[in-house]
Amino acid sequence: MPPPPSHPQRSPSPSQPSGKSEVTDLKSQLRQLAGSRALGADDAKRDIFKKVISNMTIGIDVSSLFGEMVMCSATSDIVLKKMCYLYVGNYAKVNPDLALLTINFLQRDCKDDDPMIRGLALRSLCSLRVANLVEYLVGPLGSGLKDNNSYVRTVAVIGVVKLYHISASTCLDADFPATLKHLMLNDPDTQVVANCLSALQEIWTLESTSSEEAAKEREALVSKPIIYYLLNRIKEFSEWAQCLVLELVAKYIPSDNSEIFDMMNLLEDRLQHANGAVVLATSKVFLHLTLSMADVHQQVYERIKAPLLTQVSAGSPEQSYAVLSHLHLLVMRAPYIFSSDYKHFYCQYNEP
Repeated sequence: MPPPPSHPQRSPSPSQPSGKSEVTDLKSQLRQLAGSRALGADDAKRDIFKKVISNMTIGIDVSSLFGEMVMCSATSDIVLKKMCYLYVGNYAKVNPDLALLTINFLQRDCKDDDPMIRGLALRSLCSLRVANLVEYLVGPLGSGLKDNNSYVRTVAVIGVVKLYHISASTCLDADFPATLKHLMLNDPDTQVVANCLSALQEIWTLESTSSEEAAKEREALVSKPIIYYLLNRIKEFSEWAQCLVLELVAKYIPSDNSEIFDMMNLLEDRLQHANGAVVLATSKVFLHLTLSMADVHQQVYERIKAPLLTQVSAGSPEQSYAVLSHLHLLVMRAPYIFSSDYKHFYCQYNEP
């Protein structure tokens, strides 16, 4: 009987690590570079970090490199820091002992001179989501909310929401919602203001099911001083934040007709915005504000007609579909409003 054919040995390709031996090699290379200040050391670390992340991504266990990775991260190189945070965040979640080591290293970076590193470290710290380590988040979050750099404050606000989802009691005991409210009404950076508004809406909505005080706080977000403060700054906000503010404004009930006209004058130019979501959100506010004023409500239909038709023809097919869905509802409420513009609704030869 002839022997079975021998299969030639295939050498592992560079994209297929050979397992334990490669991890051992990476460990020794990281140790050599750990304390090195030599020229090009950071470039060498980047190459090794990339290999570690690559191995981690395809499922090879590189948790044994944890100590060496943390030692090599004592650098001001942002790219190295980002890769290290990605690595420690991945393994800290599944290994509480490693998570404790991570806390010390990230807390140190939260006090770094570079605001980008402070922000990245705080974001990583809040993303560990380890319940028994929440006490270590309160200090860095408190410092982050008072940081003189807007990026760090922006990250800290979102960190408060993450802390709330891990331990609501810890978040409330630290009085973070009150700090967010103060920031929302006083911070010069509009992204921080928008994040505070989003965070408070989420926290107070969840708390309001069991707390009357939280329900009052949620209602206070729709009070006249807050609505007018946000409306007066709306041009400074990003598109996402403008939609967030407009969604809140749509819930506000004005006290009289003059207030309605004031608000509509403030928002008039939002109907010319390039972003379809902002135009739709503004249209919704106009329609809500004038529900009790039949004549003005009819004029609003005429006013929003041109901006909406522009959005149908100017955007992507997906945007056109969304706007047409809104127009369909409007036509059901006011059948003759678009009768002179019927040509806009013909199917084009190149439409999907």
